[in-house]
Parts: sequence; C-alpha cells; structure tokens
Amino acid sequence: MPSVSSRAELTLRGLLIGIVITVVFTAANVFFGLKAGLTFATSIPAAVISMALLRGFKDSTIQENNVVQTIASAAGTLSSIIFVLPGMIMIGWWADFPFWTSFAICALGGTLGVMYSIPLRRALVTDTDLPYPEGLACAEVLKVGAGDDADAGSVEEGRAGLLAVLWGSIVSALFAVMVATQVFASDFVRNFRVSDKGAVSGFDFNLSFALFAIGHLVGLSVGIAMLTGAVIGWGWGVPHYSVLGDMSQSVADLANATWSHKVRFVGAGAIGVSAIWTLAKLVKPVISGLTSAMAASRVRKAGKADSLPRTERDIPIGIVGLITLACFVPIAWLLGYFGETSGLGDHVAVLAIGGVAFVVLMGFFVSTVCGYMAGLIGSSNSPLSGVGILVVIAAALLLVAFVKPHVGPEEGKALVAFALFITSVVFAVAAIANNNLQDLKTGQLVDATPWRQQVALVVGVIAGAAVIPPVLDMLNKAYGFVGVAGAGAHALPAPQAGLISALAQGVITNNIDWSLIITGIWIGVAIIVVDEILMRTTRRMRLPPLAVGLGIYLPTVSTLMVVVGSVVGWFFDRRADRGKKPEATKQLGVLLASGLIVGESVMGVVIAFIVGLSGKAAPLALVGGSFAGAAQWIGGIVFVALVVVMYRWIARMGQGTSAR
Repeated sequence: MPSVSSRAELTLRGLLIGIVITVVFTAANVFFGLKAGLTFATSIPAAVISMALLRGFKDSTIQENNVVQTIASAAGTLSSIIFVLPGMIMIGWWADFPFWTSFAICALGGTLGVMYSIPLRRALVTDTDLPYPEGLACAEVLKVGAGDDADAGSVEEGRAGLLAVLWGSIVSALFAVMVATQVFASDFVRNFRVSDKGAVSGFDFNLSFALFAIGHLVGLSVGIAMLTGAVIGWGWGVPHYSVLGDMSQSVADLANATWSHKVRFVGAGAIGVSAIWTLAKLVKPVISGLTSAMAASRVRKAGKADSLPRTERDIPIGIVGLITLACFVPIAWLLGYFGETSGLGDHVAVLAIGGVAFVVLMGFFVSTVCGYMAGLIGSSNSPLSGVGILVVIAAALLLVAFVKPHVGPEEGKALVAFALFITSVVFAVAAIANNNLQDLKTGQLVDATPWRQQVALVVGVIAGAAVIPPVLDMLNKAYGFVGVAGAGAHALPAPQAGLISALAQGVITNNIDWSLIITGIWIGVAIIVVDEILMRTTRRMRLPPLAVGLGIYLPTVSTLMVVVGSVVGWFFDRRADRGKKPEATKQLGVLLASGLIVGESVMGVVIAFIVGLSGKAAPLALVGGSFAGAAQWIGGIVFVALVVVMYRWIARMGQGTSAR
C-alpha cells in the first residue's frame, strides 16, 4: 500500500481521463439544460467511469479517482452558462456564439469561481452540518473498491455499479431515439378550461428518463416543493391571469402565453427572495471561513505549513489573491471591448471599472448562496438560475442609474446586451464555486488534498469552456431557441435564458410589471415561513423555497416528471431499507439514475448533430403527425414498463443477486 506522501492523486493520466469525460458530459449537459431548464451533476457517473478505467493500474487510488471526477464535474455546472448566454441570441444581439468571447467568459469566470470557493471551504464544508447529498453519494461511489484496496466484494459491487450506469444509459438513449422517430411521443399534454369565465390551465408530462432521474437524485422534499410550485403556478397563477388575456386564442396558446408573460415573473420574485434569505443565513459562517483562511495563511508565512493537516491545505491565500487579480485584468478588457464595439464607447471606463467591481462583489455573493444551496439540496438543483435573476436585475438597475441617462434610445438594446454579458461572467463564477464546494465535500470524505482538487478543477474549467461555445452554436443552428425568429417546431425552450433576457429588457426599457414580481416575493416569504416551521417541527420533511420558485417559473414539461422521479426514488429507497443490503441497493439506484441522465443527454447532442447535417426538423421521423395520439399512449406505456423493469432489476442486484 503506497504511503500518503507517494500515493497517486494529481496525475497526468487522471487529468487526461478527466478532460475526456468533461468534454462528453459538457456537451450532454448543454443540450439537457436548454431542453429542460435543469442541469445535472456529473460527478457520480464520472467517478464510476474513472474507476473502470483506472482499475487496471496497480498504483491507482481512491484519491486519483476523486481528481478525475473533480475535473469532469465541471461539466455539470459550467454548462449552467446556458441559463444566460442564449439570451444574446434571443434579443437579436448575436447571430451565433463567438468562440473566443464565449470561451473567455467561461474560463475567466470559472477560474474566479475556484478562487472564491477556497475561503468558503471552511465555512461551508469543514465547519458545517450541511448534508451535501451529491457529494456524499459520490464519496460512497468512490469508496466502492478503488485501486489496491479493493476486495472481492467491492469489486463485485463495482461491476454492478458499472452495469447500472451502462444499462441506464442504453435504455434512455434508445428511448430518446424512438422519440426522435416519433413512434414514441416526447410528452403527454393536456390543456383545458377551468371556469365559465374562460380561465385555462393544463399540464405537460415530459416522457424523459433524464428528468425522471433528476427527481430520483434530488429527493422527495425537493420533488414535493417543485410540485407545490407547479400547483401555485398552474393551479392558481395561470387560471387567475388567463382571464385577462386574449380569449380569441386557443386554450393551449392562452395557457402558455399566460405562463410565459405573467406567471414566470411571479416565480422570479419567489426565487429572488429565497436567494436573499439564503444569503442572510450565511453571513456568520462565511465570516468564520474567511477568518480561518487568513489564519491558515499566517501559519504558512510563519514557516509552520507542516503543522496544517494535509486535508486542510488549500491553495495558499496569497496565490489565490494573485490569480484573482490576474483574472480581473482580462475581464476588465473584455467588458471594455464589448462596450466599445456595442456603440457605448463614451462609457467604456464606467462599464469596465464598474463592471469589474460588480463581478467582484456579486460574484462572491452568488458563490456563497449557491455553495450553501449545493450543500443543502445538491448541485443538480442549485439556485444558479434563481440567483441569476437577482444578478441581471441588479446589473440592469445599475445601468439604468449610471449609464442610461447619458445615452440615446437607440443604445438601449446595447445596454440590455451588456447586462446579459456581465451576468454571464458572474454566472460562470457562481457555477464553479457551487460545484467546487460539492467536490471538496467529496474530497473531505475520501481523505483527499484540497489544493490538488482546486488545481484539477481549473483544468476542468478550461476544458469545459472550450467545449461549450461550439456545442451551443451547433444546437442553435439545428434547433434554435423558442421566441427567436426562424426557430422551428423543435426549438429549445432555454427557459432561464428567456426569462433573464426578458427581465433585462423590462428593467432597462421600463416596461416590466413589478406587481408580478412583488406577488412572487410574498409567495416566497410565505414558503420560507412554512419551511422554517417544518425545520423546527420535523427533521424529515422540508419545503425548500428555491425549489418552489423553480416549480412556479419552469413549465410543467420540466417539472412534473422530476416530481414523479422523486416519488419513485423515495419508494425505492424505503423498500431498500427493508432488504439485506440497503446502502448498496440505494447506491445502485443513484448510479442507474446517473446513467439515465447521461444516455438521453448524449443522444440529444447526437440527434442535434444529425439535424444540423440534414437540415430537417425531424430527420429520423418514421411516422407522420396523424400518429401523435397513438404515440402518446405507446410512449407512456413503454416508459412506465421500463421504469418498473429497471428498478426491479436494480433492487435484485443490490440485494446480492449476481450482476452478471
């Protein structure tokens, strides 16, 4: 067994494997996020793949596998830039995604996110009781037989885990292909009137294994919270506001228009107040974490670095400061260059200097909020989109206060574009800070070295930043985005980007309906009160306010299947608790869910590539529109049957049945 000082951890082979996995998962996550409005954490499937590849090396260790998943997990969160960047297309500012500009946004913001997470580690990872559900799950996966420490039992468990990921990927990928042929419907939709005054509502169950799996991973509390939000949005919001809409529209058009133009902004208010509440609860632990980071720095300067435990050694705070300052210089240039080329040349100094100050302060703000929420409910349901609403409103209000009075009306569009541009930088900062804290929790549980993980994550940031722009460009050309002229019937919703760009336009052009946001704020306050009561009266059930807000402003096509997955996952875990090997069975359920996500998402990118080459909206279609009714029932029945078969198989395998 290798000594602690000589064991493999940050290795060249680990870096290369992590980069390859990052490229694949980033492409998958970009597509899935644009389609469903949610991204997924890639740490667990990356850890399983890493163990399979490194098992043949005698000196491989659990810590080396941890570095691989740390690099690859950048795919799960850096791709969250899609919550903002497509807005540049939606407002008509960009026709495509310029590679070097998009790369710089992701790479510089992501690197800053790594640096910001370092002082937050002690506050939000070491000195906290936050559960970090995905970090804990990933650590459990890594412990399943890594390197020379694997015994026969753990090797068998590792094979079972690989089978779970593999078959989950195959099933969801094949189902996605059948949906592309239109033999299976993509969703089950119903819209209807709910009163004699013309109020309408509806629902849309997306037959998506990836959404179903997200539900399994985030758990029952988040699922119920999202269902609560959907009920508020579509049980009250859409019927209430639809009676004020255009009654000449069809029921479906009226329902969707009401949600898009009214209810989403109610959800934005609920999400915003939830983010502020989260920050308020974090002031004390963040100050404590910063104090600890400075104390560690003084220990190093005094020549006592060896007195720090290896598991407490971050990148030295002095180097963190230098890298942070080094990032600010190109960010300032990037903001100034954008202002110069957008017709705001007379205000370049204000935009560049003020923009950097905004990135510094707002970046740390959202990093803290997102890090806390990742610890509470996991990265897959992180508050990046919700906090982004606060960021873009703040950016737009500052531009209105300090720049708009000095520009003409023709430059208003340029201000909207600048607000989205700077929000994209802050988004990249928050995404990686959120992701890094989840990874550092995993590292803490597997005895890893923090500074090595932080270096590995920078590598993952650069790899992911290189992949995102071309994938976004390919998807834009193949599908387009909802609301953009020329987008086809299969245009990607990109719900967060649409909402955030609409908010930026509304604030800067002063045509936003603040009453909707205020209504959402009051709903958010009520949910916060309920959640606090639940926290004090029961330990088993919570109602995360952010998840409720997401349920309000995301379409039901993105939420209802998540709710179903959370309920099925809860029943699966309860049944596992009554078996011989509950933890092993639950772990296999997590791995199956990860495979379901990866398979569908990767296939989505492949289908997008085929669409781009063919120039057809549905190049794989085998049937026409007249088959749509039958396709809904066929797809729904097959979906349910596959869920039953897969979960029964996983349950048997988890209780000790041979994985072969």
